[in-house]
Amino acid sequence: MSHDPAAYGLWTLVVFNSAIFIMFAYSFFKPATARDWRTFGAFAAFVVALFVEMYGFPLTIYLLSGWLQTRYPSLDILSHDAGHLWSTLLGEKGDPHFGVLHIASYIFLGLGFALLSSAWNVLYHAQRRHTLATAGPYARIRHPQYVAFVLILLGFLLQWPTVLTLLMFPILLVMYGRLAFTEEAEMRAQFEDAFERYAQRTPRFIPQLKRH
Repeated sequence: MSHDPAAYGLWTLVVFNSAIFIMFAYSFFKPATARDWRTFGAFAAFVVALFVEMYGFPLTIYLLSGWLQTRYPSLDILSHDAGHLWSTLLGEKGDPHFGVLHIASYIFLGLGFALLSSAWNVLYHAQRRHTLATAGPYARIRHPQYVAFVLILLGFLLQWPTVLTLLMFPILLVMYGRLAFTEEAEMRAQFEDAFERYAQRTPRFIPQLKRH
């Protein structure tokens, strides 16, 4: 992340960072069906919206500039650090890049990408064998890929909240939830009793702390 006090209008960085994260997610998710592409496309839109504000034009800072200048008169709203709104709102001192929330964001991002990679590997081999994916992260939750995307989105929101991404987040949650139910209907039709048994012992999104 740049520490330039005027780190906006850097459209090359917008394109570069967006491409890196989108390609990284693509390499793990590897969308194949129309449903996969809708899932991935929504994630890509979120990423682009994020980096446009992070390095291109700070729309959220612009919209909140009057309130921020009144509430935090010492804040340089044109600085890149001002975009770390959680740090400002929570009264954190020092470089926000080393704040608790920023570090937590990297943890969420790391966990999300690791889960996405692990889930895709299991799903890929299950699809090739025409069997139900029940190993690895699928042994703990029925939709680890969607959970992975949510973890990544949360990581971004902890690091750099914007009006647009905050509005997109619940929409994406609903979208992923509907896709999960659609997938389950298809799996139930394809695998019948095997899927029912799997669904009974495996939570949909949140893993059980204690496994029986």
